[in-house]
Amino acid sequence: MLRRTFIALAASAAAIVAAAPAFAQDVIRLGASAPKSGPLAGGAAVTHWPNIQLWMKEVNDAGGLKVGDKQMKLELVEYDDKTNGEEAIKNIQRLATVDKVDFLVTPYSTGLNIATAPIIARYGYPHITTSAATDGVAEFAKRWPNSFWMLGTSSQLANGVVQALTKLKDGGSIGNKVALVNVADAFGLELVGAAKPALAAAGFEIVYESSYPLGTQDLAPVISGAKAASPDAFVAFSYPGDTFALTEQAQVQGLDVGAFYTGVGTAFPAFAGRFKEGANGILGIGGVNSEDDKVKAYLAKHQEVTGATPDFWASATTYAGLQVLGQAIEKAGTLDKAAVVEAIRTGTFDTIIGQISMPENVNRNVWTVGQWDNGIFKAVAADGLPVAGEPVKKPAWQ
Repeated sequence: MLRRTFIALAASAAAIVAAAPAFAQDVIRLGASAPKSGPLAGGAAVTHWPNIQLWMKEVNDAGGLKVGDKQMKLELVEYDDKTNGEEAIKNIQRLATVDKVDFLVTPYSTGLNIATAPIIARYGYPHITTSAATDGVAEFAKRWPNSFWMLGTSSQLANGVVQALTKLKDGGSIGNKVALVNVADAFGLELVGAAKPALAAAGFEIVYESSYPLGTQDLAPVISGAKAASPDAFVAFSYPGDTFALTEQAQVQGLDVGAFYTGVGTAFPAFAGRFKEGANGILGIGGVNSEDDKVKAYLAKHQEVTGATPDFWASATTYAGLQVLGQAIEKAGTLDKAAVVEAIRTGTFDTIIGQISMPENVNRNVWTVGQWDNGIFKAVAADGLPVAGEPVKKPAWQ
């Protein structure tokens, strides 16, 4: 009797073990490494994590992704990279080798995407970047053919600023003197490097220039120096913490210019919440076409599901990047990473920011500059996309 019981139990255990892989294959495991702490945690909390939550809910509520003849739901394994490249690399290593996730969600920010690109390529994952802006995209796409760059190049974004300033100058709203500052990381250095020759070619004079380390808390001296130069326009290629700090100091010190531009974070709803009427007329990186029906539906759904308004730039691109990943998996009809990479490279995808195709691994159609107008950050400059309006002169601080 004991022997028969033992054999029966062993057979049951074997059946459970044999069934486990089949069960596991009914789920697609996604891995995500992005800031939950460190200088970029605030930006990731607005732009990155909520859009993963929204997209996964919508996919799972619809029954999952159709992979071949299966409907497969999504699960997420997530880690905090602490806004640290080495930590991000360790997280990707763990996701690939310990957690053995099927696919990765892009890291957050230009620097962290570039830092992790080699290890993501080593494991063959599709790498759809949605918060990285760099002029290295063509080189990176060749070096890491699994990588796809959706947010545009530094030159596109810098030229968008010059385009908006030129319209204001030609319309008589501002003069040609510019104060130019930047955060000293990959993002800021590339943008300022692209902006300086573009400003000179457009007839602008840089009367003040300053750079500061990522995480700098006291930016009062930067604004003080800019004000002393009496510029007509202020341009800062900044990250969220410094975007808020620079704007606050400009308001406190009375840096009144006809064009005031700041970088990442300007598009955040909290920016308008913090500066209220004072936000009106402020220019910043990104924007969305707030008149587009797909964008309107996305903004409403994001609020409904996450309880928060998305930012008016990279949030939409982050969500669109996840749409590209999901559609590519379904087009490939398999979880084979190489097949999905090829599907992304050769496919055209219907997203909330329009039709996207990346035959050279780069999305060239991007919004570049937005401007606050009574609670909406409207695109006023773009490459290959419709905008919601033209730039206007910034009123005096409220």
